[in-house]
Amino acid sequence: MPDPKRDVPEDAVMRYFSRDSDLVDRSDLTEADIDQCVRVMEALRGWQEAARTLSEASKRYMKLNESDMRAIRMIIRAQQQGRVVTPKDIANEVGISSASTTKLVDRLVAGGHLVRSQHPSDRRTVCIEVTESTRISAHETIGRQHARRFAAAATMPPADREAVIRFLTALSAADEPQGALA
Repeated sequence: MPDPKRDVPEDAVMRYFSRDSDLVDRSDLTEADIDQCVRVMEALRGWQEAARTLSEASKRYMKLNESDMRAIRMIIRAQQQGRVVTPKDIANEVGISSASTTKLVDRLVAGGHLVRSQHPSDRRTVCIEVTESTRISAHETIGRQHARRFAAAATMPPADREAVIRFLTALSAADEPQGALA
């Protein structure tokens, strides 16, 4: 029986970016420049895929959905900075209604991820904090991943890091919704 993986020529790798898109101005680029730009886009796609895979693995490990994970990450950051988190802060971070925030907090309290406590200065408001066990779990999984990313940046020469910063900043600006997407 033929093996589909073996029947594909080695140079027939799936490409996600076209060298000849009519939307790209290549007039000032050499063939080597175009090849390198395609390699940059392929590397970026590879990193996005790895980040998606990691995010899915984190959600499975923590048994949480994306909104839950965003809320927990925000609360952990706030706690590290000595900030008090209220349900309104969670609603703003996650982009959900106050009713949905109540359900989210209830679910995470029931799951042992969050606790409610009295606000230090406003008795009408509650504070939301991450439990120690969830903080440790996030530290040992997601925190270690962030440390590996930092280490990857730290191994680069300063000039290369500056180039990456310029590229990612330009990419962020390029990804701002425009036209029909705005």
